[in-house]
Amino acid sequence: MISLYRIPGVAASIALVLYVLLMLLALNGLNITLTLPGVAGIVLSIGMAVDANVIIFTRIKEEIAKGKTVRSSIKIGFEKALSAIVDGNVTTLLAAAVLYFIGSGTVKGFATTLAIGIILSMFTALVVTKFVLNALFALGLDNEKLYGAAKEYKVRNYVGNFKKFAAGSLVVILIGFAIMGYNKVSGNDILNFGLDFKGGTSTSVVMKEECTDELKVKVSNAVENLLGETPVVSEVSGENTYVIKTNNLTSDKRAELETMFTEQFGVAQDSITSEAISATVSNEMKTDAVKAVLIATVCMLLYIWIRFKDIRFGSSAVIALLHDVLIVLTVYAVVRIAVGNTFIACMLTIVGYSINATIVIFDR
Repeated sequence: MISLYRIPGVAASIALVLYVLLMLLALNGLNITLTLPGVAGIVLSIGMAVDANVIIFTRIKEEIAKGKTVRSSIKIGFEKALSAIVDGNVTTLLAAAVLYFIGSGTVKGFATTLAIGIILSMFTALVVTKFVLNALFALGLDNEKLYGAAKEYKVRNYVGNFKKFAAGSLVVILIGFAIMGYNKVSGNDILNFGLDFKGGTSTSVVMKEECTDELKVKVSNAVENLLGETPVVSEVSGENTYVIKTNNLTSDKRAELETMFTEQFGVAQDSITSEAISATVSNEMKTDAVKAVLIATVCMLLYIWIRFKDIRFGSSAVIALLHDVLIVLTVYAVVRIAVGNTFIACMLTIVGYSINATIVIFDR
């Protein structure tokens, strides 16, 4: 921010530090339990706080390039950027509200941190950044060179090449659906669902030697070679014990695993225990998440339609949002990335950020 926008970048950095402090105070004061999607909500709101500053500073640079004074450019820049910032944040806040009231579990955690983050990011961008920027200007930092000026950029005909880009995206998305269909026909899951979605087997092993990073890698590799899958290996704090989580194992496979530990690592057989673990993401949670996202999408469509007085704005924003989600879904299907709680965090972050970027373009 500082390298691109100079003095305004300094003001933004100060405001963002205050934003993080306020966010921590809010989480502590409201006693909110952080989940992984909850952390994603915080990261997304930080991104939106930065976005708001970028919109403001770009407007300021444009005004300076038109020959306005720095003081006047700062005033006009904040005024012109206001509508884009408010529209983008209100749209995402609508989505957060729906996710909170209809979603459950980790989805609700994401919605909570996102909503708090949006409110605080708007405050820091529109109030704190403005105050700090005016204070720095009053201290004598009023040279135009310290605020930058808009540059001429090479115009690229993105809209004129719409059919080519749309066809490319459509091909990628169809490949994703084709691979998911192939996985289903082959008797596999359409996506590589992890333990969070399917459950599995948890094996606890008391090691003879001290647990180290090197030993952890050896254990992981040995289990992978035996079972043909990458396990989740975690260490029990204060004990020489590893907990190895894998897909559901038959009694024969559990016996093979125990034999491997006794032969390769010298572990006593009575130091190995196995148990079935259930999925942390229930069917109800998945249904609630899908329902919440669909309702949130409809609410965003209606808001954008009313705000810009044309249904084409709302529908195109939703199509762009759907496009972004499907492209990432294709990557998960093709590369076979494990689908767990991180997947939910990823998709919800895309829903929040994609619509915000689209709103900025519509405001222009």
